[in-house]
Amino acid sequence: MKDKLSKIKQAASLELEAAANLETLENIRIKYLGKKGELTAVLKGMGALSAEERPQIGALANEIRTYIEQELDNKKSQISKELTRQRLEKEVIDVTMPGKKQPTGSLHPLTKVLDNIKDIAVGMGFEIAEGPEVELDYYNFEALNIPKNHPARDTQDTFYVSDNVVLRTQTSPMQIRVMENKKPPIRIIAPGRVYRSDAVDATHSPVFHQIEGLVVDKGITMADLKGTLEAFIKSLYGQNSKIRFRPHHFPFTEPSAEVDIACFVCGGEGCRVCKGEGWIEILGCGMVHPKVLKTCGIDPEVYSGFAFGFGLERITMGRYDIDDLRLFFENDVRFLKQF
Repeated sequence: MKDKLSKIKQAASLELEAAANLETLENIRIKYLGKKGELTAVLKGMGALSAEERPQIGALANEIRTYIEQELDNKKSQISKELTRQRLEKEVIDVTMPGKKQPTGSLHPLTKVLDNIKDIAVGMGFEIAEGPEVELDYYNFEALNIPKNHPARDTQDTFYVSDNVVLRTQTSPMQIRVMENKKPPIRIIAPGRVYRSDAVDATHSPVFHQIEGLVVDKGITMADLKGTLEAFIKSLYGQNSKIRFRPHHFPFTEPSAEVDIACFVCGGEGCRVCKGEGWIEILGCGMVHPKVLKTCGIDPEVYSGFAFGFGLERITMGRYDIDDLRLFFENDVRFLKQF
């Protein structure tokens, strides 16, 4: 039995020394240590030994098992290191070779113009305010002097979530939210996405972006509003920009006006973008209605203010000579790559 064990050890040692890969090592392990392996077979035959021989043979068999297991581990580690070395030699990287240029994206044109407007506004002393797109009816209508029976609601084409919750039709609710929580002087702009049930065409969309502006202080007049808007528009379009103010009506401002800019496609001659008028409406504005100030706890006898709302898409169309608003939402890479 001892001779047989010694031969197993010697044979295993020679095979392990000659093994060149992990598959061969696994075969050696199975051959000697597996359930049907040679060493296992010897151990199963120990029952035929005398009581005096059994401990000696058992100790020798365990010693040989331990030896084979250690040699297997050592050889496995050696082969693994060699395989790693060979792989690294094949995978050498030439750091002097030029790399592959990765395509990079850019800011959406709406984001670019919005950032520009924010920079202009902050430079003029405005703060940036943000609010919810899903708005309470109170803030979107009632607090802006548009009660439930007001005819202006018929023209809003509002998306209602419930009787008292809407998708905001304008960023004007931020006027109320700011005035409720801040005392004059107030000077803010509130950019954001708004929703109206408009038919889609070159200048209209049911989802678009608006930038609300609000100034409240002592002695604010229509002249301050006009000067502020002219500064805004000329900063965006250049000092030679042509604009006009038209009387209008908004329930939350009095007096009210709309501001147009000469069509950036036809230069005022008339085309499909301006619908033959030569002008494109870009914002509504006016002096904050005294009822709105009073609703927010501000004394209209002491303070006055003005508000305005830019249509971001139309501003951007004029900035980049884009003739169709729908391009902003189609995400055509050929269009976006131009920016």
